Amino acid sequence: MYIITIMFTPKKIYLDYASTTPVDRRVLKLMYRIEKKYFHNPSSIYSAGMEAKKVLAEARKKVADLVHARPQEIIFTGSGTEADNLALFGTVRASQLKNRHVIISAFEHPAILEAASILESEGVLVTKIMPDSEGLINPKDIQSALTPDTVVVSIMYANNEIGTVQPLKEISKVIRDYRHSQNRVQHCDYPYFHTDASQAPCYLDINREKIGADLMTLDGSKIYGPKGIGALYIKEGVAIVPFVVGGGQEKGLRSGTENISRIVGFAEALEIAVSIREKEYVRMVPLQIYFFDQLVKYFGTTMRINGSREQRLVNNINICFPHTDAEFTVIQLDRAGISASAASACVSLKDISGSYVIETLGEQGKGCSESSVRFTLGRATMTRDIDKTIKILQKIIKK
Repeated sequence: MYIITIMFTPKKIYLDYASTTPVDRRVLKLMYRIEKKYFHNPSSIYSAGMEAKKVLAEARKKVADLVHARPQEIIFTGSGTEADNLALFGTVRASQLKNRHVIISAFEHPAILEAASILESEGVLVTKIMPDSEGLINPKDIQSALTPDTVVVSIMYANNEIGTVQPLKEISKVIRDYRHSQNRVQHCDYPYFHTDASQAPCYLDINREKIGADLMTLDGSKIYGPKGIGALYIKEGVAIVPFVVGGGQEKGLRSGTENISRIVGFAEALEIAVSIREKEYVRMVPLQIYFFDQLVKYFGTTMRINGSREQRLVNNINICFPHTDAEFTVIQLDRAGISASAASACVSLKDISGSYVIETLGEQGKGCSESSVRFTLGRATMTRDIDKTIKILQKIIKK
């Protein structure tokens, strides 16, 4: 006789949506159908290839409509990272300006920071704008940094660690006004304005006309779409050259056979995100307030909130427990069935310990670069998940 023991595993609580999101079931279903029916190369001239090309064109138009652009202004890439790289390498290397200059924020995603570092090694001047103590970039600082040789300014829409939302409209106005003044002097189209909007679509308006960006990065893995797919909006007329070469796909800016199912999945995920954004925002507001209130209630002055509470993504909670090890906290949370991340989890920059994002906050971030934990909420997050997280956190911090 056999005795079967059934083990019941408690439900895992996922609070790391800024890192990556699960793929929406509707997106998975569509991708499966597309992969079966339209696996052909869209560059082929036979009928099946032409059908695949038509599906690709429809997905491109869908993405373009969602960001209020034209289809020819959307380039599909293999990730958000690749889109960021193309924005920087492509515009700078296409420029004929004598002393090429780039402006970025000091806490951009590593995809921008590393690209800027490589450009710097090639002789390009790079200016890094520091945020204030709340993690916000002052448009006046960008205005002061602009020069006649500035090729591109890259400021992320919302920071991936502390969730602070940058004043893109004001920043784009500063850049646009400077460009107009330069046009009167030397007929120059520079500087361009790029924003990494990977974290934005689920909660913020991605209308490129309102944002005022000339280039904008999007990432499928942050919007409940597939991984390994991103897009770069490039305003018509922007001078840009490829760094991935080959067969000349994507207007010659991103060679390689297009992954039709992922592109269609990306477009579908973006459409869903935009369509439910307002409803999800309204649902998320009280959850974020409740989370912050519970943290204050149980931890008080023993913890700090990193970044502005007002100008931040509605799903982001980033907190510092001074004199604690963030990795220890994350590991203990994981053992209790809760997925979160240390603020330094995404850091790939060499020779940096702790979170470079927290370090840019100056005195406010002092002692917190290795002691900060990020919780990011998502579509499946409920109040009970927050309650359990607070309870587990109390036990961990006591240790």
